[in-house]
Amino acid sequence: MQVFEASDIVEIAIRIEENGTNFYKYAEQIAKQEEAKKLFADLAVAEIAHKKTFEGIFAKMEKYSPPESYAGEYGSYLRDYVDSNIIFTREAMDKELSKVKDTLSALDFAIRREMDSILYYHEIKRFVPPAQHGAIDQIIDEERKHFSSLSEAKKRYCA
Repeated sequence: MQVFEASDIVEIAIRIEENGTNFYKYAEQIAKQEEAKKLFADLAVAEIAHKKTFEGIFAKMEKYSPPESYAGEYGSYLRDYVDSNIIFTREAMDKELSKVKDTLSALDFAIRREMDSILYYHEIKRFVPPAQHGAIDQIIDEERKHFSSLSEAKKRYCA
């Protein structure tokens, strides 16, 4: 059963990146060391860059236009779905942010969210037509890069 088009998944990816940007801005505010503040500021910029990458992918895709009761209903649903159920959710943020007290715990949180997003995109590919898997693979590649940079940063802070 096909539930989403690849363009829907890219819209979700854009929302995930927006939520990630908010987290990194928060992490920058709580960091005490200047180096950590810069790291989180750079990660927020990277999230913005990921969002732009995904917007570029989205712009090249054929848009899925489901029947709507009112204009924007489906887009609103996707945004609410992401905010309520995926990766950087409000509930996860509220619960886990209370545990984010320092640079290392912020890195741990971010690494888990990046891995969650990679797994999400792998799973969601089965709901997308095979001809559109390339767009999802591009998203996965971008998230892997972010995961790698977070992991390297964590190694530096643990050394």
